[in-house]
Amino acid sequence: MTINKIEFSIFHFSSINKQFSFVECSIPKDDGSLATFVGFRIQHDNARGPMKGGIRYHPEVDPDEVNALAQLMTWKTAVAAIPYGGAKGGIGCNPRELSMSELERLTRVFTQKIHDLIGIHRDVPAPDMGTNSQTMAWILDEYSKFHGHSPAVVTGKPIDLGGSLGREAATGLGVFFATEALLAEHGKSISNMKFAIQGFGNVGSWAAKFFHEHGGKVVAVSDITGAIKNPNGIDVPALLKYKKSNKSLNDFQGGNAMDLNDLLVHECDVLVPCALGGVLNKENAADVKAKFIIEAANHPTDPEADEILSKKGVVILPDIYANSGGVTVSYFEWVQNIQGFMWEEEKVNHELKRYMMSAFKDIKTMCQTHNCNLRMGAFTLGVNRVAQATLLRGWE
Repeated sequence: MTINKIEFSIFHFSSINKQFSFVECSIPKDDGSLATFVGFRIQHDNARGPMKGGIRYHPEVDPDEVNALAQLMTWKTAVAAIPYGGAKGGIGCNPRELSMSELERLTRVFTQKIHDLIGIHRDVPAPDMGTNSQTMAWILDEYSKFHGHSPAVVTGKPIDLGGSLGREAATGLGVFFATEALLAEHGKSISNMKFAIQGFGNVGSWAAKFFHEHGGKVVAVSDITGAIKNPNGIDVPALLKYKKSNKSLNDFQGGNAMDLNDLLVHECDVLVPCALGGVLNKENAADVKAKFIIEAANHPTDPEADEILSKKGVVILPDIYANSGGVTVSYFEWVQNIQGFMWEEEKVNHELKRYMMSAFKDIKTMCQTHNCNLRMGAFTLGVNRVAQATLLRGWE
């Protein structure tokens, strides 16, 4: 694509360590028409290091929601004790309605607009809803045209361009390690516990695989195509193979169909919401039967449900810790790129477990110090770490 086909405009405003950037991206479509999309990057805090957060492509990208997610990334990276701040961004588009070449052009234009806002030691994007490793490859290539070869500028890249082994499974494996730590605290183990998993995408499918491999019974699973249950435990490897072939959970012979809405209140020991935010609310919280909830999705429990579940004695492992495996291995990818030395997958997984277990211990210490639940303990830990870095820098 030639530069004269692209319209450039940019608007941003910032404080000491917070910046909102909105850009207009105009591209020629395959049919010769011109289409314009609005993209943005919200950078929340960099007191502890470069900002980190995903880029999402979705027709209803909401800057307010993304701003909240950027803040969530600040606390999440602090809880995980990795040297990052928080950011988030995206483009208001429907990637399913764009061809591969149109997506590439849009991604490259977007990168041209924000290349001076991101950087190896400034802001490191990653994939999010509607984007993937190919999107990161295009960003890397376009950014490198301005700044030289810079593999550490994005994470979640293809392996051949410096992506980390273990990154695909990282969030699900982190969920497994977090669950293992929580259950051990209560004198229990993964083995023979009954799990219900809402969302069988990348995170949920990997988590289910690890639970199954370690003796857990996955008794119910759902995604946007349907839901299935089996009180004796679903054969997860068979289900993974079936979904890969059929792109759906419907008609899987290893379980019975169930209503999608019933999964959250299904009989189980551990409920793992891995899909959308706000799925646990005042309408269904009282009917939840699980003793433990692992928040593999971002903010799946709204405040009213949180209160209801707490009164019932349900133990909730908060999202800013439970799903931090992905950003932790993204940090490992960044480190490997800067070193120019790639790790074996065994080392990646070993380091991920070490970070997840250390973070859980730090959260528990905070809970004991302040006599609070895990959510408050995690947020207190994250906020305190950011506040301490801010003070040490002399910003306040």
